[in-house]
Amino acid sequence: MNFNYYIPTKILFGRGKLNELGDQNLPGKKALIVTSNGTSVKKYGYFDRVKGQLEKAGATYLLFDKILPNPIKEHVMEGAALAKENGIDFIVGLGGGSSIDAAKAIAVMATNEGDYWDYISGGTGKGLPVPNDPLPIVAITTTAGTGTEADPWTVTTKSETNEKIGFGYDKTFPVLSVVDPELMLTVPKHLTAYQGFDALFHSTEGYLNTTNYVMSDLYALQTIVLIGKSLATAVQNGSNLDARENVALANTLAGMVESTSGCTSEHSIAHAISAYHPNFEHGAALISISIAYYTHFAQSGKCDDRMIQMAKALGKKDATCPMDFVEALRDLQVACDVADIRMSDYGVTREELPALVTNARETMGGLFEVDPAPLSDEDVLAILQASYK
Repeated sequence: MNFNYYIPTKILFGRGKLNELGDQNLPGKKALIVTSNGTSVKKYGYFDRVKGQLEKAGATYLLFDKILPNPIKEHVMEGAALAKENGIDFIVGLGGGSSIDAAKAIAVMATNEGDYWDYISGGTGKGLPVPNDPLPIVAITTTAGTGTEADPWTVTTKSETNEKIGFGYDKTFPVLSVVDPELMLTVPKHLTAYQGFDALFHSTEGYLNTTNYVMSDLYALQTIVLIGKSLATAVQNGSNLDARENVALANTLAGMVESTSGCTSEHSIAHAISAYHPNFEHGAALISISIAYYTHFAQSGKCDDRMIQMAKALGKKDATCPMDFVEALRDLQVACDVADIRMSDYGVTREELPALVTNARETMGGLFEVDPAPLSDEDVLAILQASYK
C-alpha cells in the first residue's frame, strides 16, 4: 500500500461546463488556441464559444489550426514559434486528443530551444531533460478517447523517420480541463467507436500493466464498466446524452489510469502501424490487433485473475476464464460495428509487418517492459499476422 499519487489538473466535468470557463482563474492573459485542420470545431460553434469564454475572462488569443489526426513534429515547432513571436503565455488545446496532445508539445517548445525530438526518449530522440517549464495548458476536449485532459502524455510523429512516440512528465499535465459531453454529440459514429475503444484499452492495459496498484485499479475497472455499459449506445445513438456522458467519464478516468499505471505494448504496436500509415486512426489500429493481442495474454497463464475481472467489468458477469474477456471484447466490437476493420483498407501489406514489429520495439520499447508476460518479436509478428485482413 505504498504509492505516490499526482494528478494536478482541475477538471470541470459535466453538461454545459464549457460555459464556466470564463469564470475560472486562467493561467495567463494571451492564449494560443491549438486545434485541428478539420472543420468541426468551427462548424459546430465550439471555437466561437471558447473565444467568448476567453474574452469573458479578460484574455486575448491567436489561433493555430493546422494539427493533423496524427500530430507531426513540424507543426509542433511551427506552433511554438508562433507562440514565442507573439508573447503567448498559455496554450489552449481545443478538440480531440490530437489537438490537446499537440498543445502540450507546443507548450514545451514555446519555452525551450532546439528541436522537439531533442527531448524525446526512444527512436532517434536524444532524451535530453527539458530545461524550462512549459507554458500552462488548458484542455477542452470535444471527443472521448485519449484521456489526454487528465494525463501528462502527448504523442507526436517524426514524419521523416516514421517514429510515433509518446512524451510527457509532471509539467505537461493540463492545469485546467473542460470535459463537456454536450460537445461530443457531433462526433460521427465510427469515430465515437474508435475513440471509445482507445479509452477502453488505456484501462485494460493499465489494469494488466505490472505497474498497476490500488488507485490505477479503481480507475481502470470503473472505466471498463462504463464503456461496457454505454459505448454501444453512444455509437448507435449519438444523440443519447446519458451514454455520451458515461463514455466521457470513462475517458477521463482512463486518462487517470495513464497517469497512475500506463499503457502496455498494445499501444507500441498500434503506434507503429499509424506511424507508417497516418490515415489509420489510432483507435481503429488498436481494435484491429486487439483480439489477437488479448488472446495471447489470456493464454499466457500470467494474468488469469485480472482478465476474468475485466470480463466481468465489461459485462460478462459469469466469467470464469481469461478468454471470457476476449469474448466480451469481440461482442462489444460487433455491437459497435467495428469487428471487421481491415488493415489492407489502409494500405498495410503483409510484407511490411516485420518492419512494424521492429518499429514498435525501437520507438516505444519501454511499454514491452511492463507487459504482464514477455512478448517477443516473434509473438508480435504472430499477433499482426493473425490480425491481418
